[in-house]
Amino acid sequence: MVVLAALTACAGPYQYYEGTGIHDTTAAEVAGGWDNVEGTRVVLRKDGTALLEKLDGQDFDFEDGWRLSGTGTWQLTDDNGGQVVRVTLTARTRAESRSAATATDTSPPEPPSTYAWSFYVDRDQNHELKLFFFYGDPDIGNTYVMTRETAA
Repeated sequence: MVVLAALTACAGPYQYYEGTGIHDTTAAEVAGGWDNVEGTRVVLRKDGTALLEKLDGQDFDFEDGWRLSGTGTWQLTDDNGGQVVRVTLTARTRAESRSAATATDTSPPEPPSTYAWSFYVDRDQNHELKLFFFYGDPDIGNTYVMTRETAA
């Protein structure tokens, strides 16, 4: 019993996450602008190119505190667990830091010049599309949610 408890103590929700089960989303539905807090914006164009503004790192990379801007590509994929939007930054134009997240005694690592994210495709209670990935310690299960850009 003690061995089982020790083996499962570090098994957070992300480690066993198999996807949302969504399989009916089209690339045309995913294309468009997506927002998150603090100025994060992702534009997924119909031609498969992407524009990224202040997008934070995924998983443990979030802890490094950098935020990337630039251009890249995207594609909608589907597997047994559900659909995923894979976004790749191919040309970084800017790297910034989240102020409070990087308060450590050591200097933060250099932000990457290229990077790839995997956003799970999901729907909210109103059947509206949302995209998300996990960030930080996977045992905690924090989600970084992107919602459809609202008209200003």
